[in-house]
Amino acid sequence: MNLNTKVTLFFIAIAATLLAVLVAISLYAFRSFSIASATDHIQTAGEVVRVHLTEAMINGVIDRRESFLNRMLEVRGLRSARVVRSPEVERQFGAGLNVESKPDTIERQVMAGGKPSFEVYEENGDTIFRGTIPYIATSHGTPNCLQCHQVDEGTVLGAVTMTMSIDGLRQKALATVAGITGAVTVFAILLVLLLRRLLRPISETATEVELAVQRALEGDFKAQVKQRTNDEIGQIANDMNRLLRFLDTGLNRIGMSVAKLTERTATPGENLLNATIEMVDGLSKAAHFKQAIEEDETKSEIYERLSTTLMKEFERKEFSLYEIASNKKQMKSIIVDGQAADGCRWCDPEILVRPEACRVRRTGHVVDSIDNPGICYAFQPPPDASDRRHVCFPIIQSGAVGSIVQIICAPDEEKKLQECAPLLQVYLRETAPVLETKRLMESLRDSTLRDPMTGLNNRRFLEEYVETLVAGVQRKRAHAAILMLDLDYFKMVNDTHGHDAGDAVIKSLANVLKQSVRASDLVIRYGGEEFLIILLDSSSEQAFQIAEKIRAEVEALKIQIGSIVLKKTISIGIADFPGDSSTFWQAVKFADIALYQAKETGRNRVIRFTKEMWSSDEDY
Repeated sequence: MNLNTKVTLFFIAIAATLLAVLVAISLYAFRSFSIASATDHIQTAGEVVRVHLTEAMINGVIDRRESFLNRMLEVRGLRSARVVRSPEVERQFGAGLNVESKPDTIERQVMAGGKPSFEVYEENGDTIFRGTIPYIATSHGTPNCLQCHQVDEGTVLGAVTMTMSIDGLRQKALATVAGITGAVTVFAILLVLLLRRLLRPISETATEVELAVQRALEGDFKAQVKQRTNDEIGQIANDMNRLLRFLDTGLNRIGMSVAKLTERTATPGENLLNATIEMVDGLSKAAHFKQAIEEDETKSEIYERLSTTLMKEFERKEFSLYEIASNKKQMKSIIVDGQAADGCRWCDPEILVRPEACRVRRTGHVVDSIDNPGICYAFQPPPDASDRRHVCFPIIQSGAVGSIVQIICAPDEEKKLQECAPLLQVYLRETAPVLETKRLMESLRDSTLRDPMTGLNNRRFLEEYVETLVAGVQRKRAHAAILMLDLDYFKMVNDTHGHDAGDAVIKSLANVLKQSVRASDLVIRYGGEEFLIILLDSSSEQAFQIAEKIRAEVEALKIQIGSIVLKKTISIGIADFPGDSSTFWQAVKFADIALYQAKETGRNRVIRFTKEMWSSDEDY
């Protein structure tokens, strides 16, 4: 129901109510007027009868009153007239003529009370007005009642009853009310028609505005509102059109800009407003995600946050995160299905040792097996998930694939994954530079903690790692053997064959040391030709055996320098932490003292620290 109809019905209801009230008031007024007129009419006639009866009594012609009453009926409107005597008159003059009627109930009440009575009733389809007026004795005037009647003044001598038809008055009243009602009705109809004409521009404009708003809520801002007048309604239509054009232009520009950022293609019939809100909301979340990962300390924290985002924001349960090694020759599985992992679940493990087998690593492009089933031969889901498909996204760092995000989906999730893929790529683009920065920082930090010639950790690394090392030994209540090693007569190599030969000897020694210990042990280039080995969870006897093995291998080592073959020996000192000292650096000092003893006693030997070697007065 539009505004015009509502207003029209409202005014029709008001007009009908006013008309009903007017008719009711008019009918009541005319009824009251009719009764009042009839009352005055009957009272006047009754007064005429009273005067005539008084004169007839004085003149002795009272027996002619019937003919007088019959002549009274000739008065227009009167239907009957009669006189009844009171008991006082009957006692004085008798019952009266035979034609006189006996008083009825109303007449007796009037004579008893001395008050006139008036009533309206229906008789044979006519509306009759009856008036019964008491005839009260009075001494006023000439002639008067007391000249004939021997009663007290104020005594009721009788009553005059007259009836008259008021149908004529009623018909006139109804005709008058009908005329008024018709006039008012015509006026109300004209007013409603005029009102509808005046309201039509408002109603039609309001309807078009409502339709335009409904279309706008559905993302369509092409609707226009016709300007019908030059007043405020027309201005509303004009302003509405300007607003719709502004929203359409603005949202299209925002949508295109956001679509470029998200690489999201709008679908036909898509709600532009909802799509724009969704894209902007996604970009906002991606910006907050980038801010969060920028404040993370390590790559591991970034991968963990990315994993959490995939599970919560994108509702992914099955996925893998891979990282390409800095040498580009290996891949590392970081997280699988939200859990830290070191192997593959969804792909051939070969990709970890031969990254070229990974299609996304090789091409640097998104690999989608939803649209292209079987595109990647390395994708090998387990038998219980053989219906799965995958989409692999590369994270480009320094122009090459640095990390890979692999999303797995069941057949019923394929459409949803394709819909969220553009936003996921936004997250990955935000992640790429942050991961690259963290990787460069780690490489820079690693370069300051690692000897560039041998690839071994340096002394600075030991200084940063020592607290972790000591805490681990104390927590496990274990021992760590400290080996201090130094090449014998190394200066002669540099002086005789040059520094290049010395570097070759150092590198060869470093390889021997790395191959002689476990992966969990630490080999450190302590300075120059001096090395430090920390054997975790090793007893003194085991440490001595490893040291002897190292010494023998170095002694047997042949180093080819051009046409020259060099052979060197090494001296080794051993100390135990915390067996020899409760402080780590004191144990290193004791190993160095043992190394000094090996040098002093002939070189090319292994010496275990003993208390007798420490001549200082300080506690150890």
